[in-house]
Amino acid sequence: QVQLVESGGGLVQAGGSLRLSCAASGSSMHISVMAWYRQAPGKQRELVATINSGGDTNYASSVKGRFTISRDNGKNTVHLQMNSLTPEDTDVYYCNAAAFLTGGVSPRDYWGQGTQVTVSS
Repeated sequence: QVQLVESGGGLVQAGGSLRLSCAASGSSMHISVMAWYRQAPGKQRELVATINSGGDTNYASSVKGRFTISRDNGKNTVHLQMNSLTPEDTDVYYCNAAAFLTGGVSPRDYWGQGTQVTVSS
């Protein structure tokens, strides 16, 4: 119904940068909030950053000052610029969107398949 596709993950050395992207497509919708989460094997999924339709952002304390979330409302895309990466940032990163489908009353959550980010020391 609604598809989220992440891209931009890969292998980078500590101190380097990556830019993740997520594109939403499918049914007609109005996306209220988009977010990035991350999850390591055996660990709980962690909220990294959020951005609403007005451009307000929130960040986990562990990434604040290093990561920047942005979005293009017209294209229903969200990006995560990751700078000063450390091995602790190694995780699968997931895109999330809360969206109202056309004619809908309440928002629904949608998830991407995830993209691997690996930071070497």
